[in-house]
Amino acid sequence: MLPYATAGEAEAALGRALTWAEAAWLRYSASVPDRYLHWPNIAITLVVYTLAPLPLALFDLAAPAAAALYKLQPKVQHPPATFFRCYMDAVRVSLLIIGPYQLISYPAAKIMDIRTGLPLPSMGEIMAQLTVYFLVEDYLNYWLHRLLHTKWGYEKIHHVHHEFTAPMAYAAWYGHWAEMLILAVPSLAGPALVPCHVTTLWIWFAARLVESLNIHSGFKLPFNAEKYIPFYGGAEHHDYHHYIGGQSKSNFAPVFTYCDYIYGTDKVSSVLLSYT
Repeated sequence: MLPYATAGEAEAALGRALTWAEAAWLRYSASVPDRYLHWPNIAITLVVYTLAPLPLALFDLAAPAAAALYKLQPKVQHPPATFFRCYMDAVRVSLLIIGPYQLISYPAAKIMDIRTGLPLPSMGEIMAQLTVYFLVEDYLNYWLHRLLHTKWGYEKIHHVHHEFTAPMAYAAWYGHWAEMLILAVPSLAGPALVPCHVTTLWIWFAARLVESLNIHSGFKLPFNAEKYIPFYGGAEHHDYHHYIGGQSKSNFAPVFTYCDYIYGTDKVSSVLLSYT
């Protein structure tokens, strides 16, 4: 809850006029207890997970012949029932994990020093923090992913996620509940190391989810992000990992490929193209 009753009080405390975003934040959060400002994470992530993959899912279902031109595994066509089952199972497991987490999110946010007041972070601050979060999450996720590909980790936990040897975007969240808990640690590590504003935390979770949806999309589109972002693996890099499944010894990186390159677990594009 902000300690300002009016915009004038907030401007006097900041020593400057509020931006339009800060004015909107004041109207939204002035009377909302801090603990409840962390709860929109559930709604934000569910909305992103539901809507972001929808255009490609509809394209794949409504125009399979046209979609096959861009699919990494064009011979695989998931029926509508598979899309629906994947979505519903993923939402059920995510709510099982995210729901209880929201009950303890405020104490955790206080420990992590996540702030909720004014001023809001600048765009430069947000971008710098997101860059750190992606790098930290990428490194930790790489090693946890490799652990999940050990015999015990794969057979007990990770095999659920690899049920889709030809993934589609909704498979990003599809997996064992324990895997969601394990892989939540890298996502929270960055904000714990570099504290941010709660709005940046919302952006971080949404951005990381969009990236995960992209690498599981099963599509290689003309405007794919890997063409524009250095060291970004993208869908092609991760699709091969799913295709190999439990036998995979490569392409563990969730976002950038530097860990795969450094530790000798990368596959180059020419190899990726051969499996289709």
